[in-house]
Amino acid sequence: MNNSLYRSWWMPALRGLIALSFGVVALMVPAAGWYLLLMLFAAYALLGGILSIIGAVRHRKVDEDWWLPLLLGVVGIAAGVVAVLIPGLTLLVLVLLIGANALVGGVLDIAIAVRLRRKLRNEWLLLLNGAVSIAFGFLVFLMPDLGALAVAYVIGIYAIISGVLLLALAWRLRQPAGKVERAPQERRAGGERRAAFAH
Repeated sequence: MNNSLYRSWWMPALRGLIALSFGVVALMVPAAGWYLLLMLFAAYALLGGILSIIGAVRHRKVDEDWWLPLLLGVVGIAAGVVAVLIPGLTLLVLVLLIGANALVGGVLDIAIAVRLRRKLRNEWLLLLNGAVSIAFGFLVFLMPDLGALAVAYVIGIYAIISGVLLLALAWRLRQPAGKVERAPQERRAGGERRAAFAH
């Protein structure tokens, strides 16, 4: 078991919080216009991408699959940069950009889960998040001409579901980490009790 996976439970937790915040805001202000949605997506993609890259770089020496979260981060940052540098994007192009980001991110999440299935006991949460992202991406490409209000609702619901799944993954990752860290102390305490009893 690669304990670095469990010590980094806060990475998917932060990704989940960012996605959840993005989704809630998108649902709360759906009529504010596509420009606000564009800025929200840019912040969401950039922050999520930066977190993925930080996690990948931190574990590059202990995790042979570190390049997968690195690639996930690069994709997120690229999507965010496009949204920032081309603020004149039409709603259609914005929707397709969000859909493409979800599709690629979903595929990479599934690839990470498959590669780590022997090290990660709760990989099904990452698999499910990847599947949800791919389904959302396909939905966007199948119905790209939805109105701005419908787009905001669909994106918001997707982001909330993704955020909840990532937070659940982080919570499940954190549990074994606590047990691993407590185990040596418990063994030492048990040994000391047995020694005291023998005397």
